[in-house]
Amino acid sequence: MTGTAEGARRWRLVLGRYANSNLPTSGFDAREAAIERTLSYLYDREYQQRGHRHRAEGAGGGLDPSALTALSWLGGAGKLFPKATFERMQVQAVERYHLTELLADEETAAGLQPTPELATALLSIRGRLDSSLESGVRTVIAATVDEIVKRVKPRFQQALTGRRTRARSYRRSSSDFDWRSTIRANLANYDPGLARLAIETVRFTSRSRRTLPWDVIVCVDQSGSMASSVMYSAICASILTTLPTVTVRLVLFDTSVTDVSHLATDPVSVLMTAQLGGGTNIANALAYCESLVVTPARTVVALISDFEEGGSVSRMLATVSRLKESGATLLGLAALDELAEPSFDHQMAGRLTARGMEVAALTPEHFAEWLGDVMA
Repeated sequence: MTGTAEGARRWRLVLGRYANSNLPTSGFDAREAAIERTLSYLYDREYQQRGHRHRAEGAGGGLDPSALTALSWLGGAGKLFPKATFERMQVQAVERYHLTELLADEETAAGLQPTPELATALLSIRGRLDSSLESGVRTVIAATVDEIVKRVKPRFQQALTGRRTRARSYRRSSSDFDWRSTIRANLANYDPGLARLAIETVRFTSRSRRTLPWDVIVCVDQSGSMASSVMYSAICASILTTLPTVTVRLVLFDTSVTDVSHLATDPVSVLMTAQLGGGTNIANALAYCESLVVTPARTVVALISDFEEGGSVSRMLATVSRLKESGATLLGLAALDELAEPSFDHQMAGRLTARGMEVAALTPEHFAEWLGDVMA
């Protein structure tokens, strides 16, 4: 406690109505009172989960200016708190405090801020939610998917619809700007005194279109820790289906294998179908993917996993060796946690690398560039 009025107000907001006797809200202005009600609506549930019962008395009793509902709480919190704080609060509301009223109708669900963190939380608990909330869950996930697709799709299109060649192009496009050639072409214009390079000639590179088809098999671990990776994998697969000369197979696995290639164009349906949880059998999944390979030299098998194998390690490694020897390109995309930090079994990743699988921990945007490089 700082001993100041400002410090007392801050502690009151932290401690909530259970501090009524020592830190009353009588000194709050209208905005602070609204913050107090909004925080209490959500975080009093922490006490309730521990068996505490609130008894209306003193400053915390009686009738609130207006009874908060999930919808009014959502609207109020979005206005009272910074965007990052509000996004964290809504994730906690759904994931920690089971505030399922937020998903009960389309209007309320549509009011949620679509973020990857919220969508991941919903995917993680979807199996425990009442079926009546499925529409609200789908609304949030669909909005989140749309936002991610807008951000990621241009990177896939740029990386995969054509690769730069050494041929000079007279088509002036920022995406085709060749800064190395431009610098070389203007070295004679360098002024040492001013340390400046005068650009008189600007060079661009051309792009060659692929005409030969590629098969991309996206094999995704859907064990309990993989919610975020499953979401991004489904989105990346859906984007790949829109690109010319690329055929996509999408496979989800835990201890069993599910081929959802027929849903690959619809990532929302994939995510609403995914059954997160359970164990991990990479060996089974890779064996199934091996059966899908028709033209090894033009096939990419992308394994998205934390590499924590629960099945036969020797069988998994043998399959990787066979696929590599056949000429297939093997990519291992390591799981990222909610902070986009790598979270995977490094020792197992090293063993996969030794058998010919390239392993990296990348965001979807960098995965697009990686695919573009191996399919060039």
